[in-house]
Amino acid sequence: MHLRHDPVYPSRRSPVLAENIVATSQPLATQAGLTILQQGGNAVDAAIATAATLTIVEPTGCGLGSDAFCILWDGKELHGLNASGRAPAAWTPERFSGGMPQHGWDAVTVPGAVSAWVELSERFGKLGLATVLAPAIRYAEEGFIVSPVVGAAWAKGAAVLKDQPGFAETFMPDGRAPKAGERFRNPGAARTLRAIAETKGRAFYEGEIAQKIAAFAKAHGGAMTADDLAAHRNDWCGTISQTFDDVELHEIPPNGQGIAALMALGMLQHTSIRDHGPDDLTAIHLQIEAIKLAYRDLYAFVSDRDHMGDVGETVLLDPAYLKSRAALIELDHAQDFGAGAPKLGGTVLLNVGDASGMMISFIQSNYSGFGSGVVVPGTGISMQNRGFGFTTEQGHPNQVAPGKRPFHTIIPGFAMKNGAPLMAFGMMGGPIQAQGHLQLLLRTQLWNQDPQTAADAPRWRILAGLELACEPTMAAKLIDGLKHLGHKVQVDAPDNAFGFGGAQLVQRLPGGGYAAGSDPRKDGQAAGF
Repeated sequence: MHLRHDPVYPSRRSPVLAENIVATSQPLATQAGLTILQQGGNAVDAAIATAATLTIVEPTGCGLGSDAFCILWDGKELHGLNASGRAPAAWTPERFSGGMPQHGWDAVTVPGAVSAWVELSERFGKLGLATVLAPAIRYAEEGFIVSPVVGAAWAKGAAVLKDQPGFAETFMPDGRAPKAGERFRNPGAARTLRAIAETKGRAFYEGEIAQKIAAFAKAHGGAMTADDLAAHRNDWCGTISQTFDDVELHEIPPNGQGIAALMALGMLQHTSIRDHGPDDLTAIHLQIEAIKLAYRDLYAFVSDRDHMGDVGETVLLDPAYLKSRAALIELDHAQDFGAGAPKLGGTVLLNVGDASGMMISFIQSNYSGFGSGVVVPGTGISMQNRGFGFTTEQGHPNQVAPGKRPFHTIIPGFAMKNGAPLMAFGMMGGPIQAQGHLQLLLRTQLWNQDPQTAADAPRWRILAGLELACEPTMAAKLIDGLKHLGHKVQVDAPDNAFGFGGAQLVQRLPGGGYAAGSDPRKDGQAAGF
């Protein structure tokens, strides 16, 4: 394998090469993971330390009230963990006759991230929660200096959420969002993290913290109860996969959107994409059309795995079906596809690799920024707004219902080759994530770009119909070519980099060790030793 590092895209970074490596969207979190590795922890210990630290130093993307997913290579086999929460028992369709709210308690599903940390630590970790949560506790208690991208997102989030219950008390000291370069403390989160460590998470789901969450929900008209929290369970769900040449892309099964990347990759096997370069017009056009086809089915059929009925992942990934969908793609013009008719029957990301070969792709998110805006007083817990991922459409597989998981945007990615782990990767950023997985996989595996070059490359994302957003760093000739094919292209302003995601990649090298890249659109860092 030859990694190409071509200086063709604007970047401040080179790939990082090391035997132990951590890649995240915030440097303090990366260093927390490295500290744990240097203390004798493994990749799972480092991932938990990093994830917990991110809830403190990047609260604009995740929190103690997040959901989480993980794909893990333990040295012998691949595991998939779904730690997303379910709707409260009182969430009937009738409760949401006016639609699903984006903010407030009626957007809050049971948070699963803490349960993911606990379960991963108990099954695969070496050092124990008290040790791996220590960096996050220190930053929460003593404070940290706010980084630039996080600071900008904080200001935007505060403007929208300042009146939500508990938000300003925790995240707007002195009546405003902290600015980049200022110190922020979250002592409530430190207390919560200590309780999680001391009780192995039980306090969060059954004890004192659970009671505080339930009481605050009741005080503000929310439906979540202590019983809802106590009923939370994770699923070791395995992975679903798609092969492209000699590489397998693995994703978490629904309720996530990872299946869309697999579907698009399966369609592209039946196209001429191998004949083109990474920034050729035809290569970009083919990816866009395949992703559009996949997303039309994603939004029509994908939901909680237990509620998808006859159209499950096996049907959507059927090779004959994907070949028939690929046949709809025309090279000379863009199309606005509808959902298919498959035949029945058949928003932070981190990656860690350690010297033993253990690799993990872990993602956790509050969904939109700070999530619901609800923050439980004295705990530092910002509650996600994953309930907004449900639909109120009658009969839709993703219709809101009690105890049901909503459709999820956050997805970890993992690539295998010849039965061996190749790359832990992913991209935060809502709907772009499956689109980003496709772009990153093809750049690194078909076109042999190194992880940092792949992260630097200009991105596109589909919108509605024929609408397409492109980054301003994309070549003008390529943008003009896409317009000529009928794509309705909008070029987003440089300050809208958030919409194009934040990638982190850790790729195994043939001789041992790793090459890693961290997205320049974030404050992040890949580092190792």
